[in-house]
Amino acid sequence: MHAGRLLGIDLGGTKIEGVVLDADLHELARERMPTERDRGYEHIVGRIGALVDRLRPIAGDGPVGVGTPGSVSARTGLMKNSNTTSLNGRPLQADLEARLGVPVRLENDANCFALAEARAGAGQGHRVVFGVILGTGVGGGIVCDGRLWSGPQHIAGEWGHHAIDPAGPACYCGQRGCVETLLSGPALAAAAGVPADAVAARAGAGDARAAAALARYLAHFGRAVANLVTILDPDVVVLGGGVSHLEALYDRGRAEVARYVFNDELRTPIVRNRLGDSAGVIGAALLAAG
Repeated sequence: MHAGRLLGIDLGGTKIEGVVLDADLHELARERMPTERDRGYEHIVGRIGALVDRLRPIAGDGPVGVGTPGSVSARTGLMKNSNTTSLNGRPLQADLEARLGVPVRLENDANCFALAEARAGAGQGHRVVFGVILGTGVGGGIVCDGRLWSGPQHIAGEWGHHAIDPAGPACYCGQRGCVETLLSGPALAAAAGVPADAVAARAGAGDARAAAALARYLAHFGRAVANLVTILDPDVVVLGGGVSHLEALYDRGRAEVARYVFNDELRTPIVRNRLGDSAGVIGAALLAAG
């Protein structure tokens, strides 16, 4: 036994990453391997098992936290809403517990991001933290007093699927104009005609299409974040994912939030994450602490 050590696994579409942290959240070990998701569900379960086996001599035999794309249905106990589609409809948590022989605490990757940033990143010192993912998709998570709140239906923080434009693009969830269809990286790239990470530079260089796409993006960001601030009134909003590197989010985007929020001012800090790509696996390890 290694008292106080935490083992977390971040299951991604292309790689699986594992980390062992000590009680002070210092990293003791980190390993990665390809997911090889095209080889199917059972193979993915086996890959996670193999990675845990490699880390167990350092971590000990305590619970394992696992961050996943998608989440567990409170109704069926099966995976749902995962872009690694072979996971959907499968009892991932139960199968991992059978393979590993220890309790598995499983949450979606946005919740792991929010938990990590609240406990060890840009949200430290704040009671209510809303963690936002702006990347290939749009997700979020809520942490209150250092503890994740996922809700009785495991959908707390899923702000990517509230609709802000009923005439907007169709979403895979069945609605139109979901935040995800307007604020994801691919949505920004499609609107601008250039990769998402090049939009700001192209707009600054006089590209009219990129400038218009960026202005629309920031307006949608303002309305969407204002909605969540009005409903939740968090102490801080922490942005993550590839699009969070867009500098305009923190000045022009913030001004758009202030324009729409139901108040006479916007006090809520909107900040960049501190943990970068490590947030997911750190958050998964924190799940193991219970």
